[in-house]
Formats: sequence, C-alpha cells, structure tokens
Amino acid sequence: MDKVVASAAAAVTDLASGSVIGVGGFGIVHAFPVHLIGAVRELGLTDLVIVTNSLGTESGHPLSLVQRGQVSKLIAAFSARPGSSIGSADAISPVPLEIELVPQGLLAERLRAAGAGLGPFFSPVAADTLLAEGKERRVFGGRDHVLEQPLSLDFGLIYAHAADRAGNLVFRGASQNFGPSVAKAARVVIAEVDEIVENGTLAPDEIGLPGIFVDRVVVSPVRREAVWRQRRTDEQRPREYLGRRGRSGREIAERVAALLPEGSYVNLGVGLPTMVSDFLDGRDVMLHAENGLLGYGTRLAPQDADIDVFNAASEPVTLRKGASTFDTVEAFEMARGGRLDAVILGAYQVGADGTFANWTTPTLGGGAIGGAMDLVVRPGKLIIAMWHCERSGRPKIVRTCAYPPTGTGCVDLIVTDLGVIERDERGLVLRECSAGFTPADIQQLTDSPLIMELWSEMADPSQSAVADWQRSLAGSRSLTRPGR
Repeated sequence: MDKVVASAAAAVTDLASGSVIGVGGFGIVHAFPVHLIGAVRELGLTDLVIVTNSLGTESGHPLSLVQRGQVSKLIAAFSARPGSSIGSADAISPVPLEIELVPQGLLAERLRAAGAGLGPFFSPVAADTLLAEGKERRVFGGRDHVLEQPLSLDFGLIYAHAADRAGNLVFRGASQNFGPSVAKAARVVIAEVDEIVENGTLAPDEIGLPGIFVDRVVVSPVRREAVWRQRRTDEQRPREYLGRRGRSGREIAERVAALLPEGSYVNLGVGLPTMVSDFLDGRDVMLHAENGLLGYGTRLAPQDADIDVFNAASEPVTLRKGASTFDTVEAFEMARGGRLDAVILGAYQVGADGTFANWTTPTLGGGAIGGAMDLVVRPGKLIIAMWHCERSGRPKIVRTCAYPPTGTGCVDLIVTDLGVIERDERGLVLRECSAGFTPADIQQLTDSPLIMELWSEMADPSQSAVADWQRSLAGSRSLTRPGR
C-alpha cells in the first residue's frame, strides 16, 4: 500500500468548486498544511466552505483563500482577532462571505461526531450565549444544553511531522491539535508531512493517526520554518488612573500566579493571562493549553524555541518534566470534564453578577471565540486578568455587560492593574488595592458597586483570607468532576 503523491498540486486535483474543506492548524501561525493550501489556491476554485480553527496570518494559511474570494462560507472559532492588522474575514473577502462562529472545543467535537458516524448531540457549550439562538434546547443535570450537528467534510487538509507510505502519521509536540479531528470527519484526507519513511519504520505505538484515516501523503518541498507570534510591545506598560500608575501587565500576571495553589492544573487564556507562565518557575502548577499541551513553562525567545512547542497564544514555551501532548479533542475533554482547578481569561467587560464578555465588541468587526466558551463549562475557579478600564477610561467592571457574553454568572475572581476583586453571594468584594490606590479610588473607576472587605484588614490574612481562597481553588476540581 503506497499513498505517497508526487506533489501538492497532484494531491488536490479532484477538489472542486463548492467543496467543504477542513484545514488543520492552530492559532495564527502553527501547523497549517501551507503547500496544500497553496495548491488549492492555484486551482482557482470558488464557492468553497472552509472549516478551520482560525484563518492564520500568512499567505500559506486559509486566510489567502478568503482574500482571493474563493470562499463563500467560513466555519471557524475566529473570524477576527483583536489588534490584528488583517481585519475581519468578511471585511477582507471580495465576495459575500457567510460566517458561522463555533467555539473551539465544540468545533473539534462536531468534527469528531461526524468522524465517529454519530448523529446530533446535546452540548452545554455556549448555551447561555447568542450562539445558541434558534437551536433546540434540553436540560440535563439541571443545566441547559443545545443541539449541535456533526460537521462532515468533503476533503481534509492536515499537517503531520512524518508519515510512512501506508499513510500512518506521526505528530510532534503540540502540532497535532485539529489534525485528527479534521481527518476523521473528511471523505478524502490529504496530509502534508516533513518526512516520508518506508513502511515498518515507524513503531506502532508512535503513530498518532492510523493510515486508514489518510488517503494521500505529500512531502513538503521546503524545510518548515518557525513563524512566531510577535509580542505586543505595550503588554508590560502600566496605565495611568487619577494621575497615578497602576500595575503593569507583567505585574498583573505575577499577582495572579501568586494566588494559584501548589498542585493545581490551570489553563491560561490569550493576552494578559499568557504572561502568568513566566512566574511559575519552581512551582507545582501544571499549565494546560487547548492546542494539546499539559505541563508547559515560561515563554521563550524565538531563537531558543522548538517549532512544535507553543502555547495557545502561538508563543514558544518550555516543557517541564512530566509534560504531555495530545490533540485538541483531548484537551477539551480535560476542560469540560472538570479536570482543571482554574481557568484564567481576559475580558472586555465583567458584570456584577459574574457574567463576562471577551469574544467580540462593536468595533472588532467579527468574533474571536477561541476556547473560552468550552473552558467555562466546568472551569474550577474562573479568574479574569485584565486592565481595570479601557484606554478611553471607561470602566470594564460594570453593572451589566453591554457586549455579548461569553459566560453568565461564572467569574470567581478579577485581578486588574488596580486590585483584586472576589465575587461571592453578596456581589463583588474588593479584596486588595494596588500600591498608591485607595478603595475609594477603585470604586470611582468601577461602574458596579463594590463591597469593601480587604484581605489586609482581616485577622492574620496570610494564614486565613488569602489561604482560604487558595484552598477553595484547590478543592474546586474535585467538586466539579462528574459523580462528585
């Protein structure tokens, strides 16, 4: 059995206009089958339906198919990204583009259902958001669920590190991500790989995707180069409020890290939460990333990086002892299954009732849902790390969220450049003020009323109040696991 094809162009000759094409890859730069995408682009096909986690940023990414007007519908977790110079998918498309936004983990699950030959299924993901509008609802275990449809593909284009001639694939590091999900959902699967070896060379237990799921294999014609997300230069700069400076971005991350208990499993979102990993050296905290990584460490400079070891923000990171890699399906099994002690996310707004919004704004021109809606199904404790106010000075902690919510009533703690705010049955409780700011200052810069109950004013705070928070976080996972 020999599934090797001579070139990317030869591998895609039977793709046709109107095809539903799934494309593996994660984030903005990683593990896209760039030469297969380029070959599809050169065919000049139109009216394509592209199913992918995100569009990427380079000419070899799904982005290029949208820019050339070859796509009529996009099904993805990202149609726009904050701070991106590219713009939203519909804005850069020269033809009308229908967009269906799907939470990241749910996207993988819909692909998996199709690949497993299953029918529609009920999911709690995004049940309390506008993404659930028009879908059938049921209540299971006291929680709302919505009916989701399997997502079948005509063709699946994926990347793997190596393949044998029988089509068995080996993935490396965190570059597995959506590859298996896309492959299993597709009628025809084409894999682009760095290396092809003879049958029998790969050990059976190192194969990440058996050849029965793969129809064609093509070797990349050039060596794969690492392209890393550029860090924003303003991520560390403190902002000014009332003529005084608050904490810098790194100081916010450092404060969050100090609140995490030993022995915890924690997911870090994109933005300010990403920097928390830089302050956990020597700590017994295992970091989880939805691209398929458990046990990563500090961020690295590109020159020190491994091309296949990256966090959910597409930044290079270290691997700690005991780390493991897997695909995106398994990553979200850990999250939705209640295996995480804490999830740390950014937000555009947080409401007094614990509702938060972090996937779109009126000016974003699209949506960046990512994995947040899956992560808040059973987050353990949900910690929001964000700037206290928008650059315009408008408070981000509000009475009621004006932006479309990501999750309702689920925020446990807010750490900003001005302080730490905990939510309990009474409402939002101010626990800590940043240096140079008083409770009155923070209330002035907060739209929602705050209860003033600082940790520092409680008896023996190091042994009681802060420690109690850490103990509650450490116990949250056992309380959310099924059957507990």
